[in-house]
Amino acid sequence: MNNQSFLSLWYVQALMVLILIGVVTSLFAYTKLTYRESKYGEYGMASITVRGEGEVMAKPDIGTFSFSVMAEGADAAAAQTDSATKINDILGYLKEAGVEDKDVKTSSYYLNPKYRYETRVCPANSYCPPGEPIIDGYEVSQTITVKVRDLDAAGNLISGVGERGATNISGLSFTIDDESVLKAEARTSAIEDAKEKAEKLAADLGVSIVRIMSYYEEEFYPAYGGYGGDMMERSVEQSVAPEMPTGENMINSTVSVTFEIR
Repeated sequence: MNNQSFLSLWYVQALMVLILIGVVTSLFAYTKLTYRESKYGEYGMASITVRGEGEVMAKPDIGTFSFSVMAEGADAAAAQTDSATKINDILGYLKEAGVEDKDVKTSSYYLNPKYRYETRVCPANSYCPPGEPIIDGYEVSQTITVKVRDLDAAGNLISGVGERGATNISGLSFTIDDESVLKAEARTSAIEDAKEKAEKLAADLGVSIVRIMSYYEEEFYPAYGGYGGDMMERSVEQSVAPEMPTGENMINSTVSVTFEIR
């Protein structure tokens, strides 16, 4: 065998050895990956999902209530005039009391005809159909929503609108005008709560957290503490202004976080 043939044979053998090593290495890597997936999850990356909650308590700085005015008239113009007179008197009072125009708005306005039915003379013991409806005047209903920034004045304002012809007052509630900062604080607290729960759960399972895979924040629903719910709808005729304790509002946040583990 000459030297050239010997070198060619050696080259082929060396190449086969390298190919064999590559195949063995690939099989080892595949086996290790398969074992890892079977250990931590049948369908891929293993993960844990936790729910975090956070809340912030704050004193309300806004009060909101609504009132309605009813008026009747022989025709639409008369009913509207009567309603406008009462409404304008109340709006003037609110403005004098320091309530800004931007904090007063009409939430509903209705103008409807009133009907009466003609009386018919029918034979005895026979069916008597109802008479034809006839318009018998008009009625107007206007509802106003008021935002009160001086909470100490809320009771006086309620008494004042009642004394000036408001037929009912309802929905007094205390809220926070700008909740964005408080929501952010509650969200941060909820995320920290989720992280702590995930770390505790991972330690109990004997695994470690790799990274966050997904994050979801649930819809925000404000919760009210202390007094601050709706008042019963009622007519107001009183000379003593009611006290309006505001209590505290709770701003809460709930998040769901999924972590990859190994």
